[in-house]
Formats: sequence, C-alpha cells, structure tokens
Amino acid sequence: MSLLEVDRVSKQFGSLVAVREVSLAVAEGELRAIIGPNGAGKTTFFNLISGFFPPTSGAVRFDGHDITRLPVTRRVALGMARTFQITEIFPELNVYENLRIGAEVTAGYRLRPWLSRGETAEVKRRVEEILEVTRLSAKAGRLVGELAHGDQRAAEIAMALTLKPRLLLLDEPTAGMGDQETYEITRLVRRLHRDGKLTIVLIEHDMRVVFHLADRISVLDQGALLAEGTPKEIAANAAVQAAYLGKAA
Repeated sequence: MSLLEVDRVSKQFGSLVAVREVSLAVAEGELRAIIGPNGAGKTTFFNLISGFFPPTSGAVRFDGHDITRLPVTRRVALGMARTFQITEIFPELNVYENLRIGAEVTAGYRLRPWLSRGETAEVKRRVEEILEVTRLSAKAGRLVGELAHGDQRAAEIAMALTLKPRLLLLDEPTAGMGDQETYEITRLVRRLHRDGKLTIVLIEHDMRVVFHLADRISVLDQGALLAEGTPKEIAANAAVQAAYLGKAA
C-alpha cells in the first residue's frame, strides 16, 4: 500500500482550474519529484496534499486514512511535514531555539510553563540529533536571520524534522541558491532519504537536482498530469521535452 495516495484531485478558483484530476501514488521510502513549467499547478497541488486548500473534487489518503477534509494540524499529527518556497522560520531566534520550539510542541509540551529535568534532556537530545543530521551543530547559536540563504533553508528543513514526519514535502528547496548551496541541500535531502529512510516529495526547478535525487518524477502541465516515470523515462519523453525540458537538439 502506498504511503500517500492522491486520487483524481482537482482545484478550481472561480473559472480557473488550477489542478485537473491529478492522481499520485507514493510508496513508503520513495523520493518523488514534481516538476513542470511556471503556472503548472505544482504549489497548488502541494497545498491540496498538505491541507492548505481543500480539493474541489477527488480524495487524498495518507497511510490508508482518508485525509481529504482534515486540517493541516491533523495531517502533521499523522506524520506529514512541509517546507515552503519562502523560508518559514523565526529569524530573531537562534537555530537551537527554533528547533527547541518545534521539538517541545511535537512532544506535547506547548502549553507547559516548565519542563522536568528528564523532559528537558529529551528535548535537548532530539534537537542535537537533528542539528547533527542537518550539519548545523556549529551554527546552533547563530541567529537564523543572520545565516546564509542555504543555511536558512537547512534550518527550515530541520524545523520540519522536529515534527517527526513520515512524509516530508519540500517546495523548491534549492530556490535562489548558488551551486555550492544547491550541492549542500541536495546532499542533505539525499541523507534524509537514504540514511533517515524518509519518504520525500519535492517540487524542484533545477533539473540537476531532480535527476540526481528522484526515484520517480511526475510532470504537471497546465494543471494536469502530463507524464510520470523514472528519471530516464522522463528525460526521454518527447511530450516532457516539448513542454518543459526543451526540445531535443
């Protein structure tokens, strides 16, 4: 059974159909990339998966549960976490404090005025574990707002990891980055997928990243699913070349 199943979802805003009957099945442990030209409906599709928009029609299932009408918070509790095109972090806090907040909320301590010594130690252990995985340990005391763009993105991914997700949704994780920052984020995503055994779905414009990371690729065009397959199959697909990758020479 697939961890994530999207069954013929559509989203209409007035007369505009942003997503048209798109289906997707992502197996546990898979890394799926979603690509397509600007305006193809990729972010709207992510919003339907993560619960920020309700679909006009169709269904979304996670681990066998129908989550079509569940709010974002319930989806997070089931094991779904997401990052955004624009980095969503607390810039006035340091990296450690950003992660501590996430870890405490996930552990159910959000409304607690104080924590026991054992609870504090457990939160600290969890935060330090994520700092190590994301290679941010040396920058734990830095204000997030002062970090380079690539490190801010890594911090946002680290924040998502505090939610203990089974499915991680990454919306253009390398947007606006130079080559070195793109390389570092690509390495991080690969570690989370291969070493952390996370199921990941990502939207990405950089085809170097997509073809380097993805097990399978789904291509959206004008709100509809144009093609789906392995990186090799997508690279050889004439319709994809025409719509997105550019016609072959």
